[in-house]
Amino acid sequence: MNNKSILYLENGMIFEGESFGYHGEASAEIVFNTSMTGYQEILTDPSYDSQIVLMTYPHIGNYGTNFNDNESSKTSAKGLIARDFCEYPSNHESTKSLNEYLKENKIVGIHMIDTRKLTKIIRNDGSQKCLITSEYENVDDMRKKIFDIADMKGSDLTYNVSCKEIYKLTGKKDKKTIFVYDFGCKKNILKIMNEDFGLNVIVGPCDTDPETVKQINPDGILLSNGPGDPSASKYAINNIKSLLGYKPIFGICLGHQILSLSLGFETFKLKFGHRGANHPVLNYETGKVEITSQNHGFAVLDKKVNNVDVTHINLNDNTVEGIKSEKYNCFSLQYHPEASPGPHDSYKYFDLFFRML
Repeated sequence: MNNKSILYLENGMIFEGESFGYHGEASAEIVFNTSMTGYQEILTDPSYDSQIVLMTYPHIGNYGTNFNDNESSKTSAKGLIARDFCEYPSNHESTKSLNEYLKENKIVGIHMIDTRKLTKIIRNDGSQKCLITSEYENVDDMRKKIFDIADMKGSDLTYNVSCKEIYKLTGKKDKKTIFVYDFGCKKNILKIMNEDFGLNVIVGPCDTDPETVKQINPDGILLSNGPGDPSASKYAINNIKSLLGYKPIFGICLGHQILSLSLGFETFKLKFGHRGANHPVLNYETGKVEITSQNHGFAVLDKKVNNVDVTHINLNDNTVEGIKSEKYNCFSLQYHPEASPGPHDSYKYFDLFFRML
């Protein structure tokens, strides 16, 4: 195991550690997640496309991996950073170790570094590009590879993770039908709609033409989570703009941002993003605080927009976490109500969407 590895940051700092998982090289934006569990869901969440994930919880891998916790059919994160990982897990559901899982999915890992210090650097300096390599290269070569990485701002990544053609999940007989715009949809969002609520779920590519949606004639439209800069997905913004008021719309994460942009809001890149399972969000309508699961690097800019109300804010930084419009019969949330991983305070919004149908 004790293969030396290097983490090189865009700001020029170098961390030396040991490699685990796939032996190779990975370069992407580095982001940190504060969840104590859920590393398999995180690695397979399409919202992490083109990113390397730093887990702040120090011990990762102790329950291994299994067949049930994948959030998509493939992994999306390019790399994993941990303080220490467990090579020999103990859990009745475990089918293989995290090390084996990373090797199988060609995800480069590095551990035995000061993740507390690294998290503080990201928190203070902001998200930045990084390189993980097991090959000792000179600094100039590593710097060149860093600058070859595309900036997250301005990058439309939805095509990387969206389905390529329309498919259907059949629900219970006589139940209603929803159309899901797949910007990188997590499995558990579809599962809740299809199995828990019994809906027929028709999933379409991120660029599905609005006329195709109208031919399907669903009872509602769901805009999924996904990666990248929402303002770069101009085709999606225009498509949703043309569907406003047609049927009830529910947006989640990137879907929230795209719905917001179509209604007249603006978005911006956060300094280091929100990623974890413990973010407090205030619901203005109830006055209650929900603990939420989040994963996003961009946010909606709070401003006055006609016929739209801001319904939720993040209590850490007061960013917009939810909106609704009675005129257009739509609402959206910045966080992940399906909570995979995370607390289940926000599951009720699936029921709200179901009742809107």
